[in-house]
Amino acid sequence: MDTKVLSSGIQYTNLPASYVRPESERPRLWEVSTCENVPVIDLGCQERDQIVQQVGDACKNYGFFQVINHGVSLEAVEKMLGVAHDFFSLPVEEKLKLYSDDPSKTMRLSTSFNVNKEKVHNWRDYLRLHCYPLDKYAPEWPSKPPPFK
Repeated sequence: MDTKVLSSGIQYTNLPASYVRPESERPRLWEVSTCENVPVIDLGCQERDQIVQQVGDACKNYGFFQVINHGVSLEAVEKMLGVAHDFFSLPVEEKLKLYSDDPSKTMRLSTSFNVNKEKVHNWRDYLRLHCYPLDKYAPEWPSKPPPFK
């Protein structure tokens, strides 16, 4: 593969071999049952113990859940999605300044969790950011696009 990130603008006509899982390791989607009752957890509930119990049950029984009344405005979510889109739309040269295959880095752009050890990579790019405490990690965050920080 010519580049370390997938969001390079290259249009692939074939999946690179390093991204093809052996058939024995692929999900068997015909064995997956549908889930019509996704657990919904209301963070507006005043009973903290009840929320903790619901999160635990949802993780144990479903592996995921939906959160409502979390206090994050739709405007904030839309801005975050816009900045993420703008980041991954940056020229590849700009993004590669943040690329690292070192899984111990607290801020890095990569395509897999451990490129050096994985036999098969995941078809994705991601930006890893530590966030807490914010004053410690935010200075490491990307400066482009400007509204990112």
